[in-house]
Amino acid sequence: MLGILIDPDHFETLKDLDKYLDALIANTPHYIFIGGSLINNDLFEKSILRIKEKLSIPVIIFPGNQQQISDKADGILLLSLISGRNSDFLIGQHVNSAFQLKRSGLEIIPTGYALINCGNVTSAEYMSNTKPIPYTKNGIATATMLAGEQLGLSLFYLDGGSGAAKPVSSKMIEAVKKQIDSPLIVGGGLKTEKEIKQAWESGADLVIVGTAFEQTPTLLSTLL
Repeated sequence: MLGILIDPDHFETLKDLDKYLDALIANTPHYIFIGGSLINNDLFEKSILRIKEKLSIPVIIFPGNQQQISDKADGILLLSLISGRNSDFLIGQHVNSAFQLKRSGLEIIPTGYALINCGNVTSAEYMSNTKPIPYTKNGIATATMLAGEQLGLSLFYLDGGSGAAKPVSSKMIEAVKKQIDSPLIVGGGLKTEKEIKQAWESGADLVIVGTAFEQTPTLLSTLL
């Protein structure tokens, strides 16, 4: 499956978003994910509504912080940053938003989230104040995800981060997928058709593309 990540911070107006949505109408992915490290404008909820006006696929919040919650979406990845040791992103922000999430009616998807060092410091690494898992440490990544599954998390996400220099390696994807039974998402640094298909072939159940789609909206026509 393929998901497109939309960061409202990358648009100044909804009209800027519309041209990307037109490309998605022509080549519709399975999911839209929405969120960002900051969200420094008022387009978060407006973007969700505009997406749902134009597309009839699930819109899932991929939150950068506890403020990114809206009942206008279909669901939310409740991210636990299990690759780091910052308690705020393991449980702290979850406590602060627990009652709001309960009232929202959103489908809540408990997600084990692991940042992977894919060549440069990303926004997610900087904002979370955590070290990513080293690129070649497949064993650490696998043990981290397996521990998350044993703790009861139901979805797992290997992420190089927005604007990563390279994607998560095929060997790491394969190693993790061999050990967990839960669905696996892979994102970050995927820029070409070859890299995206390689992630699928290595075991990713869902591949997330963000920057590459923004730069080349026609990329989807080769994947769907």
